[in-house]
Amino acid sequence: MNSTPNGNRKHIGIYGNTNSGKSSLMNKILGQEVSLVSNVEGTTTDPVQKAMELIPFGPVLLIDTAGLEDKSQLGSIRIKKSYEYMKRLDFSIYVLDGKNIDLDTYKIWKKEASKYNLNHLLVINKLDELSKEEIKNLKDTFKNSIFISAKKNTNIEYLRETLIKNLEKEEEEKPIVGDLLEYGAKVILVVPIDSEAPKGRIILPQVQVIRDCLDHGIKTYVVRDTELTQALDELKDIDLVITDSQVFKQVEEITPKDLKLTSFSILFARQKGELKDFLDGARRLKSLKPGQKILICESCTHNVSHEDIGRVKIPKMLEKIAKGKLEFDFKVGYDFAQDLDSYDFVIHCGACMVNRKSVIQKIEKCKERNIPITNYGLVIAYFTNILEKSVEIFKVDNI
Repeated sequence: MNSTPNGNRKHIGIYGNTNSGKSSLMNKILGQEVSLVSNVEGTTTDPVQKAMELIPFGPVLLIDTAGLEDKSQLGSIRIKKSYEYMKRLDFSIYVLDGKNIDLDTYKIWKKEASKYNLNHLLVINKLDELSKEEIKNLKDTFKNSIFISAKKNTNIEYLRETLIKNLEKEEEEKPIVGDLLEYGAKVILVVPIDSEAPKGRIILPQVQVIRDCLDHGIKTYVVRDTELTQALDELKDIDLVITDSQVFKQVEEITPKDLKLTSFSILFARQKGELKDFLDGARRLKSLKPGQKILICESCTHNVSHEDIGRVKIPKMLEKIAKGKLEFDFKVGYDFAQDLDSYDFVIHCGACMVNRKSVIQKIEKCKERNIPITNYGLVIAYFTNILEKSVEIFKVDNI
């Protein structure tokens, strides 16, 4: 891996009317020409994404959305898509055209943003075209706004600094393992190599756990499940075993009963979502009945094989729990069901490829409708009768 995955970047959306200067602003923040700039309305038709390092804050993902006053034939579809991005955003910038203030559209946007607790900076562009009197009147009306000229590069650096300060106030990313164990602790990572394992490398959740351990001074020992017994004999004072969920039962049978055990997927259930809610959902699996409808959310697209965890193994486990056939739907990436009420249960993957905000939004929607939601690792732990053991390490979080 040569760069931070987008799922670990703060997502920042740039909104405003067509021709307000959104694309120009994004290019100035990036320091390169990524978004197409034109005087023709509707130039940005679909959201444009670009990853960058916002120094000294860290990795972010900028998203330039379509204009909210797009009068082109597909305008309403584009606007709807722009609003849908709010579900995953950590922060946003709203750009007003200083020469053509559209307060009505801004108020509509603010109301929509409030549904997702989305904070924002209000930026008034085209400072270079405004008279002193116009600037004074606008400052009186928009007291907490930032005045810029994307064309002349005026106040762009100040905007960047203000953006960083606001991002630092937002929720800090949770560690994966670092707050569960002390400095110098020892963990064994169990990484089976099967047909699902990418040749020549290990998968993203495993990479991220290793990096988090390194960041917190935790010593890691990576073994296959076939070498776990030997590793446990050779190593002393192990504090935690972390396994791929697919060999949970085999690893549990090998691991001493007094040694804490969990899975990569359960660790991500806590980092990318809310473990308490996922655990509550897992405990409600006992109520599954034949004929119920299950939504399975996968964070990434991939080739489906006979060993696929989300498309093959999890459905088989759920049907055994329900003692009968179930109906399954699948959503990939940030997509989520519009008609959630038609489902009886939601199962989420480990979410290593999406950001925490998007997972939290899904959890909240499920809680509003009293629809249980859990994740792959907890389903497997429940199915193999080791659910309670798999979450012992997290009791410091009072789950």
